[in-house]
Amino acid sequence: MKINRFSTILLCMLMLFTASCTSYKKVPYLQNSGELPSMEQNTTMFDAKVQPKDLLIITVVSPKDPTASAVYNLTTGIPYDNRFSLTSQPTLQSYLVDNDGCIVFPVIGEINVAGKTKKEIENLIADKIKGAFTEPPIVNVRFENFKISILGEVNSPGTYTIKNEKVNVFEALALAKDLTVYGLRENVKLIRENSNGKKEIHELNLNDVSIVTSPYYYLQQNDILYVTPNKAKAKNSDIGSSTSLWFSATSIMISLTSLLYNILR
Repeated sequence: MKINRFSTILLCMLMLFTASCTSYKKVPYLQNSGELPSMEQNTTMFDAKVQPKDLLIITVVSPKDPTASAVYNLTTGIPYDNRFSLTSQPTLQSYLVDNDGCIVFPVIGEINVAGKTKKEIENLIADKIKGAFTEPPIVNVRFENFKISILGEVNSPGTYTIKNEKVNVFEALALAKDLTVYGLRENVKLIRENSNGKKEIHELNLNDVSIVTSPYYYLQQNDILYVTPNKAKAKNSDIGSSTSLWFSATSIMISLTSLLYNILR
């Protein structure tokens, strides 16, 4: 009876040991948060910059002169009797930034917008068209395709559209419902393509509080986050075959030990 109890306890301990391979020290974020006040921080607010292949929505509004502003607000749709049909509602024209960082805007023509923030583009366009209005027009620029992708050891991988055009690493991971326990917090890879088409890969350590002062803390449009799996996940990936086999072999060995004990005592 005692040997059977011992065998059961041993088997349970082996199962618990296998299930708890992940070290707690590697799980919490921002472990050295007390060091943040002494770190040098950039106090400039983040603002996304336009890159080639971005899609921009640009509107020009002049409350006192709507006729003059209409020519700058191109729409897409099928005109019918000088109007748009009910089945094809007009939508604002989006502007694709070409490989040279330019768009072609009504009346003005080609404008270089790459590397500029929305505010800089708004001021640039407003300055170029102000002569057509009795009062300075209101120009608004928005990204239509600001998105990021999150892959690897997260609970909900996928591509996410960011409406406010500002997202940091932790907000992005929150969209993906956080990392799984198998994700390496100290080795999250950020894959980024800069405005020159050059690909960059940066390793981010979410356990270290210095991540919040990193130039990669805020994500850019089309960034990809990849959460690397830890060794425990690699070992458990074969759980349907080798792990089951290992437990079966262990159970057989325990049974044989118990049988020999009963025979030889």
